[in-house]
Amino acid sequence: MEQYNELPLSVLEKYPAADAEDIHKKFLEEYQDFRSKIVVLDDDPTGVQTVHGVHVYTDWSEESLRQGLEEENRMFFILTNSRSFTAGKTEEAHKSLARCLVKAAGEAGKDFLLVSRGDSTLRGHYPLELEALRNVLEEETGKEIHGQILCPFFREGGRFTLDGVHYVREGESLVPAGRTEFAGDKTFGYSSSHLAAYAEEKSGGKYRKEDAVLISLALLRAGEYDRITELLMGTEGFRPVVVDAIAESDVEIFATCLLRAMKSGKRFLIRCAAAVPKVLGNVSSILLLTAKELLGYDAESADVGNQQMDEPIFDRGEETEHNSHYGGIVLVGSHVKKSTRQLENLKRAGEEGRISAGLEFLEFQVTACFEEGGLEAETRRMTAEAEKAMARGKTAVVYTSRTLLAPEGMSKEELLRLSVNISDAVTAVITGLHRKPRFLIAKGGITSSDVGIKALKVKKALVLGQVQPGIPVWRTGPESKFPGLSYIIFPGNVGDEDTLKKIVEMLA
Repeated sequence: MEQYNELPLSVLEKYPAADAEDIHKKFLEEYQDFRSKIVVLDDDPTGVQTVHGVHVYTDWSEESLRQGLEEENRMFFILTNSRSFTAGKTEEAHKSLARCLVKAAGEAGKDFLLVSRGDSTLRGHYPLELEALRNVLEEETGKEIHGQILCPFFREGGRFTLDGVHYVREGESLVPAGRTEFAGDKTFGYSSSHLAAYAEEKSGGKYRKEDAVLISLALLRAGEYDRITELLMGTEGFRPVVVDAIAESDVEIFATCLLRAMKSGKRFLIRCAAAVPKVLGNVSSILLLTAKELLGYDAESADVGNQQMDEPIFDRGEETEHNSHYGGIVLVGSHVKKSTRQLENLKRAGEEGRISAGLEFLEFQVTACFEEGGLEAETRRMTAEAEKAMARGKTAVVYTSRTLLAPEGMSKEELLRLSVNISDAVTAVITGLHRKPRFLIAKGGITSSDVGIKALKVKKALVLGQVQPGIPVWRTGPESKFPGLSYIIFPGNVGDEDTLKKIVEMLA
């Protein structure tokens, strides 16, 4: 059993500061003649946590892939939603996607780099997704994929990798990932905090810890570009390449070396969290989005009874002025402890009257799943109650009962299916709405994915930016149920205890 200890958060300050400006300059020099389109496969909608001005496609049809490849943007996202799939469905989906992408790229005359964006706390179908992609790409192109990059660093969420060990920030401590609640996930659980050991564990010993390549923080901070490139050039047999990172500049140094290796003929697949796509797409940093940008008027100075609308920043359709009097809706499906604490904090704010427009809390009883037709009836009840609350100008907060169902004897696949059935029922609350809410927040990866695809019927969305660090916002497309809606995707494992309250307070 591993013996990695918690570290004080202050340990991050002990490393010598990097010259971010010089690092970025070197990256841009290497990047300017890099012509491959970056295609990010996102296993839930939260992977756009660090980017803006890029599109997300919710399918991999020929039309969507052609649009993405022909965009001026260097990067686009495809939402696979695979974290809610069974292993068999995930493998089938990734093989199908890879074949379609190879065909579309060939017809468009485009090269591409595939990035598999997964959870920064290491949950998901790894290494299944990477192996499915590798097998198809090698078969279809005849070119070997030499290595797999593992880089789950995500500063905004408090995820850092040091000496190959992945840590999760909890308060003022860095906790080895294998000792967090996320490692105990009933579907995607694991015990290893060292990423090389994690790869060995999840692959059943196929990728041995001692065979992995470590790109250490010591190498990165010393600016050992040649040595890092040399390590990448020596990678064969789809060996894992573990990347340390505690700042975006560390990822930029590594990306510079990766581009050099790729230009010399090496090919890689990347498994990462949200930080890597931002760097590879050369996406700038912007300020957090405001209520005015999200709602189209100055919410802070608006009189709810007689609002004077400024010129909308985004076209929100014919109902814009009408909906300024209509309430918003929050959907909380995630059961992780952080989500529950955030929900409790929001409840206290509502009970104390600290949110002026008022909140109405509606508990979705998940135990209805054990009754014939129970989930459907619970969905109808929740939808009706939510619409009544929003019609009164309140924010409806629909949340699943906090008891996590895990009947004895259920397999991981059965538990996942049960979770999906409940998520479908909760999502159907949004499907049943007859009027466009003032705003929509979905809490949890599977919940937010299902809301985007199944309820809102989004085919292509524009990422506006983030409303809080690590919490992205989609602008829904004209084909969706509610065109131009500010759809806030709130990951279950991101934010402080008062982050949900802050967002609702700003918008409500």
